[in-house]
Amino acid sequence: MVYTDKPSSFWIESTPKGQFPPFLPESLPDLRVDVAIVGGGIAGITAAMRLKQAGKTVAVVEADQIGTGVTGHTTAKVTSQHHLIYASLVKDLGEEKAKLYAESNQAAIAQVFQWVQTQNIDCDFSRRTAYVFAEQPEQLTKVKDEVEAAQTVGLPASFTTDLSLPFPVLGAVAFEGQAQFHPRKYLLHLAKMIADEGSYVFEQTRVTSVDEGTPCKIVTERGNLYAQDVLITTNLPILDQGLYFAKAYPRRSYIVAAEISPEQAPDGMYIGTGDSYRSLRTTPEGDRLLLLIGGEGHKVGAVTNTAERFANLEAYGRERFGITDYAYRWSSQDVKSFDNVPYIGKLTPANTHIFVATGFGLWGMSNGTLAGMLLSDLVQGKDNPWADLYDSLRATPFLTSTSLQENLDVGKRWVGDRLKGLTDNSINDVVTGEGKLLTIEGKKVAAYRDDEGQVHAVSATCTHLGCIVNWNNAEKSWDCPCHGARFDCQGKILHGPAVTPLEQIKTS
Repeated sequence: MVYTDKPSSFWIESTPKGQFPPFLPESLPDLRVDVAIVGGGIAGITAAMRLKQAGKTVAVVEADQIGTGVTGHTTAKVTSQHHLIYASLVKDLGEEKAKLYAESNQAAIAQVFQWVQTQNIDCDFSRRTAYVFAEQPEQLTKVKDEVEAAQTVGLPASFTTDLSLPFPVLGAVAFEGQAQFHPRKYLLHLAKMIADEGSYVFEQTRVTSVDEGTPCKIVTERGNLYAQDVLITTNLPILDQGLYFAKAYPRRSYIVAAEISPEQAPDGMYIGTGDSYRSLRTTPEGDRLLLLIGGEGHKVGAVTNTAERFANLEAYGRERFGITDYAYRWSSQDVKSFDNVPYIGKLTPANTHIFVATGFGLWGMSNGTLAGMLLSDLVQGKDNPWADLYDSLRATPFLTSTSLQENLDVGKRWVGDRLKGLTDNSINDVVTGEGKLLTIEGKKVAAYRDDEGQVHAVSATCTHLGCIVNWNNAEKSWDCPCHGARFDCQGKILHGPAVTPLEQIKTS
């Protein structure tokens, strides 16, 4: 199955574009602020807002537009319920650390609610109960274990069989008092509050490097600006110091959205269990209601036929809810740490003014918010009870089965992709609508032929650390299977950690 419609996020399509100017050094020569934030997603905007409220001058520097990265492609559940995580956290990290994880995520929900209330943010915020449900007996035991663990660490958790789903389930863990919202409406409101009185929000300004000093120098494609401290909140850090690309791994997941009648819509936020779990929630769109169905996750770049992933979600909607017409489809991407806890703190032991937040593990609305809260405290030298748990410099479990497998996969791809397909190919081998890896005169080429027959050819070598990209047929992009960088068919960066586009290649 091949889609003719380009995937698009409801959150982005339903909000205005181009709200903030790019950084223009000729208008703001030698610009200096207290804190520069690289990345305009929920972690960066949360940190910037709190620092602004504390009297700091800030500059948010976003490569694209505010809230159009990972935050603009999420399911936007604001919850401390992160699938079946607490039983694992209690077992692996102990009850005290699991309790801190729970408390910090509950505090993130409270922070979002506070700003929605005090700043009168129109972002479709609503309180919801969050559920993780089991349809198979083998999953029910895990659900009950999660109830016990969540209650142990003080969360509002209970076991229930009373769910408003149109299909039978065996039981679920329910978290009361959770929330959902429109993430881009929320961030745009906060960003407009940040951008005045000596503070700035810049869009369409890609940062390529940061040099620590007094002050730190933030190097962008447009020019340089300066800050006492710098926060890197770019999903996977664009700076390779700290080796976060080796301490975490990128995952993609998919979402489709369709109109549903209020009578038929489930009440609450849901996520299933097992390898093929589905995520469900509703959101208003004017006078109608949309049902969001998510799932089909995989490691970035590991799947070429991504259109099939959307088709599987649509089939689920037809079978479970009778839905036939879909208004939106999009995909999301996040980074998971090997111990399932985000990294928040100094970039490296040698850094005193550059901080980082990454590894939100597909739960960025709460983890990203608490990351912004913690970063703002760290910059100001304030004690924070969560700092040790999320310490970016903590010992990393490199020898877990997951970490070994992920890093072995990176190594195998880096070497293996260079050994296959050594014979020359021709651009003529690429048919309309297809993306294909070729070897032309000994050089790896990523070529796509559009619907008009024009070929777009770029280097197939990712500019981050040199892995070979793979084709994504639903989104017409080249995705790096090693560390998650993504590029459009003309080589433009769609997702970091790469900061340099793919080289365009002329073809005859």
